Amino acid sequence: MPPPAPPAALAKPHKPYFFYGHRTPSQNRPTVRGGLFSNRQNLNPKKFIRPSDEAFDLQKWDLEDKAYQKPPYVKDPSERFFLLAKNLSPIARYIVDSFRKHKQWSPELVAELNRLRRVTPMLVAEVLKFPDVDPRLSSKFFHWAGKQKGYRHDFACYNAFAYFLNRANQFRAADQVPELMHMQGKPPSEKQFEILIRMHADAKRGLRVHYVYEKMKKFGVKPRVFLYNRIMDALVKTDHLDLAMSVYVDFKEDGLVEENITYMILIKGLCKAGRMDEVFSLLGKMRKNLSKPDVFAYTAMVKVLVSEGNLDDCLMVWEEMQKDGIEPDVMAYTTLVMALCNGSRADKGYELFKEMKERSYLIDRAIYGSLIEAYVVDGRVGSACDLLKDLLESGYRADLAIYNSLIKGLCTAKLVDRAYKLFHVTIQEDLQPDFDTVNPILVSYAESKRMKELCNLLEQMQKLGLSVIDYLVKFFSGLVERDNGVVMALEVFKHLKMHKYVSVRVYNILMEALLKNGEEKKALTLFQELKEFDLVPDSSTYSNAILCYVEVGDVKEACIWYNRIIEMSSVPSLAAYCSLVKGLSKMGELDAAMMLIRDCLANVESGPLEFKYTLTIIHVCKSNDAAKVIEVVNEMVEQSCPPNTVVCSAIIYGMCKHGTVEEARKVFSIMRDSKFLSEADVIVYDEMLIDHMKRTTAGLLLSGIRFFGLESKLKAKGCSFLPN
Repeated sequence: MPPPAPPAALAKPHKPYFFYGHRTPSQNRPTVRGGLFSNRQNLNPKKFIRPSDEAFDLQKWDLEDKAYQKPPYVKDPSERFFLLAKNLSPIARYIVDSFRKHKQWSPELVAELNRLRRVTPMLVAEVLKFPDVDPRLSSKFFHWAGKQKGYRHDFACYNAFAYFLNRANQFRAADQVPELMHMQGKPPSEKQFEILIRMHADAKRGLRVHYVYEKMKKFGVKPRVFLYNRIMDALVKTDHLDLAMSVYVDFKEDGLVEENITYMILIKGLCKAGRMDEVFSLLGKMRKNLSKPDVFAYTAMVKVLVSEGNLDDCLMVWEEMQKDGIEPDVMAYTTLVMALCNGSRADKGYELFKEMKERSYLIDRAIYGSLIEAYVVDGRVGSACDLLKDLLESGYRADLAIYNSLIKGLCTAKLVDRAYKLFHVTIQEDLQPDFDTVNPILVSYAESKRMKELCNLLEQMQKLGLSVIDYLVKFFSGLVERDNGVVMALEVFKHLKMHKYVSVRVYNILMEALLKNGEEKKALTLFQELKEFDLVPDSSTYSNAILCYVEVGDVKEACIWYNRIIEMSSVPSLAAYCSLVKGLSKMGELDAAMMLIRDCLANVESGPLEFKYTLTIIHVCKSNDAAKVIEVVNEMVEQSCPPNTVVCSAIIYGMCKHGTVEEARKVFSIMRDSKFLSEADVIVYDEMLIDHMKRTTAGLLLSGIRFFGLESKLKAKGCSFLPN
């Protein structure tokens, strides 16, 4: 049976309301939330995305990984507009909404504005402060309001107008607001100029600050001490110290009294410029008129001098501070000690370090690190190790940078075994070693030919999860740059190959180093070794091979590897292009050389200048005028690009294709007279000219035979010059 109905006295009567929820909309609360009826609108609804149930792994987290980044919420333009406009008064909202609808100053917009009964200065200032309006419309509205009957702008309107112009990046127009005020019967006060100075100072426009200051003097407005300080500070920070000193002269002429900040602004500027005589003069005035500088003032001076690398003057300021009886604090000591260590003055830095210990100051680990690094640079590794012991006894834990400095110093002092022990200490301290940690040890093992220890170190690096191949690439890159480093690198690499520590990038480094030393055959031996380790060469490897084969005179083999690069959809190096073009030019294969030049300029972002002039020469050869070709050659010489084999090949190619043999010989004759070519060169290029002209003529003849369909008939008659 159904349950009995509740008593009538306990049931709540149902009273339907027209509106149930929040209060009705008003001027100050334009949005109604909740209830049976509501004017709330969701302009950009977003679906709720349930978070993934997969556990978050901190080890795999990457800040730049898009999978961990939330998609940015982009507001609709209308949503952003109404979000900003909801805080405006109803009339101001009506005006800015009219701006949004019309988007330009038009009679229709003026008609809507004319519906307003009256415009108040408060309303104009409110509209000008609204950020999401076209600057042209706000400016037009400001001038339109000024023409209304019975209306006059007040100071708030002018200030809002200046802020609006600066916000629209029209700061030059903002500087003319004082003149506009003066024309409309409102003489500008110091407040208006202060607004302009503050805007220019925040934007670091020092010259504009001085321009506004000069305008203040024209209007007869005298700044207060605060505003003078603001002007001088802006000029000093924008490196206009002389202008700041001229403003200080005006400051004194106005009979104003300096504050501590006034002196410090000028003193920091003079310290930055290195004008220490004037600095000490101002310090004397500061002591006489106010009080002696405190520790914060001296620390600020030390920081400025340290930033400029002026350590001698920095020590002079330090002595001046001691004369005043000012006791330095930890910040002052830290700043000076680290600066002295970076400036190779470790002994003076250590003296200050001992003073800190005597005064029982808390010494930061960065000070220890700076002193240790400075001692390592000076070659005093023993003193650096003593500082490490002191650091550990003080309760600090050394960071990886300190251990790296000590390892480098020990390896430089031929104490690689101690450096190896420190490497193990970094592992015990749960510090992840990097390349700077292991590279000095690897180099020391390579120099002392301790290949077994070197390979053991690489095995340990692999167990630690370090990228051994990447580190070896950096190791060999630095090793080949040392004296006798190529021989050493080859010896190390010979042992590494036994343990399969090989990479295409390492081969590329060694091949490039051998090429620089002129050992092309050894580089080709390395190139042929790649097949033994099943390594796939990249475009850099093939480019190095092209350079080697061209140098040994096997240009055809170089062309094979060039074609292999093209098959890989890659681009050879610029050096490979240049070498192959020169090799083909010397062989007389001018068509292939010119084709390579065009490919190089099409594929390489900034091709060689001689290649660009080569195409110019070919184009000029169409005129069949030797004088014009010589003009291009002279221009090349002016651009520090003297003519070479490629340029002469271009002259031969262009004249055979567009000109005559006689004009080409004229060009070579003029170049010989100008000492660009020797007599032997002219003979060689003349033979090349005749050979290429024969090839070009034969090619044209063959093309004509094929065009007229005579090839089959001539073959039937047994002509031997036709290709099969």
